[in-house]
Amino acid sequence: MPSDFTWEELVSLLTGFGYTLAKSGKTGGSRVKFIHETLPPIILHKPHPTPVLKKYQLEQIEETLRREGLI
Repeated sequence: MPSDFTWEELVSLLTGFGYTLAKSGKTGGSRVKFIHETLPPIILHKPHPTPVLKKYQLEQIEETLRREGLI
């Protein structure tokens, strides 16, 4: 598990698996949703103030991608 995996790297990774970042309104806060045509969405908080994801977030994303057969 990398300790310096950034938000931009996550967006690139999930886009490669067919997810798109859902646009939220002005009051959406830091919670974001990645949607896919056939798979369940991935919902998480965008990291701030630094763009580096927390270890638990990476673990949850990895678990979801494994469960859906993407990795």
